[in-house]
Amino acid sequence: MSAKTDLQDGDGKVSRVIRVGTRKSQLARIQTDSVVEKLKELHPDVHFEIVAMSTTGDKILDTALSKIGEKSLFTKELENALEKNEVDLVVHSLKDLPTALPVGFTIGAVLKRENPYDAVVLHPKNKGKCLDSLPNKSVIGTSSLRRAAQLKKRFPHLEFKDIRGNLNTRLKKLDEHNDFSAIVLAAAGLRRMGWENRISQVLKPEDCMYAVGQGALAIEVRARDQDILEMVSVLNDPDTVLRCIAERAFLKHLEGGCSVPVAVYTEIKNSQLYLTGAVYSLDGSDSLKETMQTSINSNQIEEQEKVDEKVQRVGITALKVSGEDQDAAVKLGVDLGILLLSKGAKEILTVARQLNDAR
Repeated sequence: MSAKTDLQDGDGKVSRVIRVGTRKSQLARIQTDSVVEKLKELHPDVHFEIVAMSTTGDKILDTALSKIGEKSLFTKELENALEKNEVDLVVHSLKDLPTALPVGFTIGAVLKRENPYDAVVLHPKNKGKCLDSLPNKSVIGTSSLRRAAQLKKRFPHLEFKDIRGNLNTRLKKLDEHNDFSAIVLAAAGLRRMGWENRISQVLKPEDCMYAVGQGALAIEVRARDQDILEMVSVLNDPDTVLRCIAERAFLKHLEGGCSVPVAVYTEIKNSQLYLTGAVYSLDGSDSLKETMQTSINSNQIEEQEKVDEKVQRVGITALKVSGEDQDAAVKLGVDLGILLLSKGAKEILTVARQLNDAR
């Protein structure tokens, strides 16, 4: 059954129904609601229906993400619903989406990025402190190898331990037990939940660079659905699109994922797109970091390209963003990947992957 059904109201007026897939967590629902609100403003005659479901990543909570060995932990069930026409589009955190999507799917929009940095949330007993001032051997909770590797190097007096679950669960584990002195979470999620008051410290790039796509929301659609693609494409934020394309191209060239510590930092200023990328050993003692840049003209909007899966760049079809700029962003990511690989990134990542598998 196609999700594109019609709805008739009491006056006999028929409106189109668009079904929007999302994860069940509170944060996922807040993110999806924010996207649906934007779409409703643009399409007041369309009825948007939210379909929430649990994913593999939501169900397996006793194992570190990096150990599950599944590239589409938070997306597979949603993509199955998209494939079966049970939903028309899906809202994701972009960092959950692999750099190569299944055939027939594309990211039709990447919305303006929220703060992409990581944030420290302290146990109430440590109020007023920061990572630097926590006592020796304080335990910090994080589910991310990327965060742990960078923070071990930057704060060698601290210890790091896996913590899983959605934001609510992790904060509860922090507050109600004495297992952790602090946990590290994405600032974007805390802000969207309205919990900015829990942020004790925002980690700047010199302390901890962020994950590819962190802080950005993505809308995944069926690549053949021209009308849906056009509907969501107006939500693209050109700067965010270009930054995230560069980051994803870098990660894809390194063949990285959540099972290896890869981190990025991007910015656009004076018509230049800057990409800093780094790879780390699990304990952070071995690392490589480089920065490259490319010229872009991000104010330029191209005529819509014909929808064809071949125009996807690292899984993204951004109709309202200059194709020339998108190509430059892809090349920047690939070139930085090539540079790091030439300096020994593959060896660092291979050892990290092997050690992680053996843990």
